[in-house]
Amino acid sequence: MKRQHDPLRLDVAAFAADGGALAGQWPGDSLVRLAESQSPPQDVPLGEVRWQVQGERRAVAGGEAELWLALSADTRVWLSCQRCLQPFEVPLALARRIRFVRGEAQAEALDAEIDDDVLALSRSIDLRELVEDELLLALPLVPRHSQCPMPLPMAADAASADDAPAERANPFAVLQSLKTDRGAS
Repeated sequence: MKRQHDPLRLDVAAFAADGGALAGQWPGDSLVRLAESQSPPQDVPLGEVRWQVQGERRAVAGGEAELWLALSADTRVWLSCQRCLQPFEVPLALARRIRFVRGEAQAEALDAEIDDDVLALSRSIDLRELVEDELLLALPLVPRHSQCPMPLPMAADAASADDAPAERANPFAVLQSLKTDRGAS
C-alpha cells in the first residue's frame, strides 16, 4: 500500500522508497521570494508555477540505497532588462536531480564529485520551498532582451555624436596660443 504524502512537507526517505510522484501548480504570488524578485507591469498577474517531483530509491551493491528526487518546474517571470530597464517576460524552466545523503559532510564531499545536486537528508523537506529555491537559482544573472524594443538613450547619444563635425576644437589650443603669444613678446 502506498503511503499518503503531504505535497508541502515531504518525508524524502519514505517518498523515495515508495517511488512517489506528485505534480501540481501554484499561483505565482504564492512563492513570495520569487514574486519579490520580479518586476511585472502594473496590473499584470504573475505566472503560475507548474511542478513535478518523482522519488526514487536505488539499490547499491554492498552499500546503503541511494535516495533521489527528480524535480521539474516551469513558469514565466517578469524581470527588468539591464540594458533598457523595461520589464519583460522570461520563460523559466528547470529539471534537477537531487541526491539525498546522510549528513552535511557526505553531501559536501559528493557535491564536488558528481554533477547532480546533493543535499543532506532531513526528516522532511518543504517541497514548495525547494521548488522556489531552484527557480531562484535558475533566474538569469543579467536579464536582458535579445534586442530591446526601444532605442537606448546611449544609442541616441552615439548617433548624434556621429552627426557632429569630425574635428573638435582642442581644449588646450587656447593655452597653446597664450604660450605662443608669450614667446613672441
